[in-house]
Amino acid sequence: MEMDTQHQAMGYDRAITMFSPDGRLMQVEYAKKTVKQGTTVVGLVCSDGVVVVSDKRIFDKLIVSESVEKIFQIDDHIAAAVSGLVSDGRVLIENAQVKSQQHKVTYDLPIDTLSLVKSICDLKQICTQSGGLRPFGVSLMIVGVDDDGPKLFITEPSGIYFQYYAASIGEGSDEATEVLMKDYKKTLTVEQGIALGIKALKESLKNEFKIERVEVAVIKSDEKKYRKCGKDEVKKCV
Repeated sequence: MEMDTQHQAMGYDRAITMFSPDGRLMQVEYAKKTVKQGTTVVGLVCSDGVVVVSDKRIFDKLIVSESVEKIFQIDDHIAAAVSGLVSDGRVLIENAQVKSQQHKVTYDLPIDTLSLVKSICDLKQICTQSGGLRPFGVSLMIVGVDDDGPKLFITEPSGIYFQYYAASIGEGSDEATEVLMKDYKKTLTVEQGIALGIKALKESLKNEFKIERVEVAVIKSDEKKYRKCGKDEVKKCV
């Protein structure tokens, strides 16, 4: 705590291009804290596809719940979920959508998930070393189905990415990850993955859990088509 206060006093957190004496970029670390305050997202790679479950965090009764999105389609076979500053995430997703379409037009082939993840992370990384910019305060969970199977990646504000079998980001990620560590198996079907993802989200939200707050999307390996699940399908899994 004293070290953080000392850094701020010395101005190391005022410029993204300035390293602190112990080799830290304070603005990047602040961006990671923003992600920790974001809505919880759970993703799972299943035997026959990928599943993403997200909390929409609707507090205002007057908001149309269907209008709130935390999971977005990038291509037929790729989707992304946002935790952190959704406005930042929207810009990255729109950039990814353009990148995906450019790849399809240029090569007459759908872009693979890893290439898209690298493109997003390149943009994130530029914002950690350019004066006058700030890091993207968002983590994206990117899922996709390629020719060699389903994939799940998480990109961080620093521009780094990791591949997972199952993972969670956002404010309730610790509680959700505990459920995944205990119950996740590679042999899970998409239907079982939806149920486990909702269970993990329910554990993170506790008494605040409501069906209206849950958003679920799947991409099956045999179809390679992004699909959002309806309320009735979600209720069955609950």
